[in-house]
Amino acid sequence: MNGVECQEQCKADSKGSLKVVDKEYRIVFLMLVSCFILWGLLNNMTDNLVPAFGKIFMMKAVDSSLVQFAFYGAYAVLAIPAALIIKKYSFRHGVLIGLGLYVIGALGYIPATLFQNYNIFLVSIFILAGGLSILETTCNPYVISLGSEETSIRRINYAQAFNPLGSLMGLFIAKYMILGHLNSATYEDRIKMDPMKLETIRQGELIWVCIPYVALIAVAMVIWIFFLRSKSTIKDDGEELNFIESMKKLLKNKIYVFGVISQFFYVGMQIAVWTWMTKYVMTLKSVNEAEAVEIYIIAMVVFIGMRWICTYFMKMFMPARLMSLIAIIGIIVTLGTIYLPADNAIICLILISGCMSLMFPTIYGIALKGLGEEVKLGAAGLIMAILGGALITPYMGRTIDNGTFASLAPMYKGVEAAVRTSYYVPLICFVVILLYGIANSKKIK
Repeated sequence: MNGVECQEQCKADSKGSLKVVDKEYRIVFLMLVSCFILWGLLNNMTDNLVPAFGKIFMMKAVDSSLVQFAFYGAYAVLAIPAALIIKKYSFRHGVLIGLGLYVIGALGYIPATLFQNYNIFLVSIFILAGGLSILETTCNPYVISLGSEETSIRRINYAQAFNPLGSLMGLFIAKYMILGHLNSATYEDRIKMDPMKLETIRQGELIWVCIPYVALIAVAMVIWIFFLRSKSTIKDDGEELNFIESMKKLLKNKIYVFGVISQFFYVGMQIAVWTWMTKYVMTLKSVNEAEAVEIYIIAMVVFIGMRWICTYFMKMFMPARLMSLIAIIGIIVTLGTIYLPADNAIICLILISGCMSLMFPTIYGIALKGLGEEVKLGAAGLIMAILGGALITPYMGRTIDNGTFASLAPMYKGVEAAVRTSYYVPLICFVVILLYGIANSKKIK
């Protein structure tokens, strides 16, 4: 969707009289949307570093998933500092610092590639993701502030609807630039390979890992310059923050606290499902990494389509009730992913992404509704919940390595049983989100 179409969409009326985005904020909104696209792109490129590094550095699933621990762990560590920054200064300062940290982290990929060092990659990923944490902590409440509270949930859903477009771009980049340039040599081939030849192959593979992250620095700098030159139209500068009192108020708000818990499980589910999707497809269909990503791309298209469809239906249905219905469908298709034959199971795997589509912005909007001055710190708590991606993803990887739930699908054997039954992890996450939706079905309109 181009900028003109986005502006027309922003004019959409949620109740026949209230604009989703006020006219004076449309340019800022469009630039913030570009940030949503950027971190969506980076999130999904990073998801694909797990199978890439697993092959390049010859690692187990749980070791390669340290990429996600570094990435989403940074979100948890820097979310509160981000809230303090935007509370003390402004949303604009948060955007500038977030983009700046991304640039520093992306530059770290260069020495990591030259030295072929996984640990340097992890540090660079942590710094890069720390910038995205600050950016996301800033941009979500920034979008909410660009209009009336009555349209805030729809506004954040519109902005978030562009995020998976970036995710889709990230998948194409991962498929053709990163996974597409992995050498076909298997783990067994690499063990037997001459060390010098292996080093040469690894160097070439890592260069293609590095290129897209460094190239995106140019995009980040364009956005950075825009916000550097612009003046904040939101009156949020110079406010004092009583951290302890604000935390007490937030912890007494049951809708907010349950929202943070639900967001933890949602993000953990999303990242885990997408991280291990290629392994699932490779296991059931005996294809390589680049071919398996084609299913991931289809799943992302479904995710994007459902995000827009669900946002439209929010004009007619309460967000919490709609989320509850989608969560029930999510539970059903996850069971299909575990138990159905290969082709039907992969269809169900794709449909899981469709069911996840409206969860993040809807939980976010419900949890922040009516927080007033506590919205910035509240937003940080919801971004900290992205820690779920750092914890649940490696846990799901461990269930694959160890076959933790394999006995629950006795009709399948070995690795296939382990991979299939690992999807009990996202199933539990869907249940938590369903409970949050039910709990708020009569409270949030």
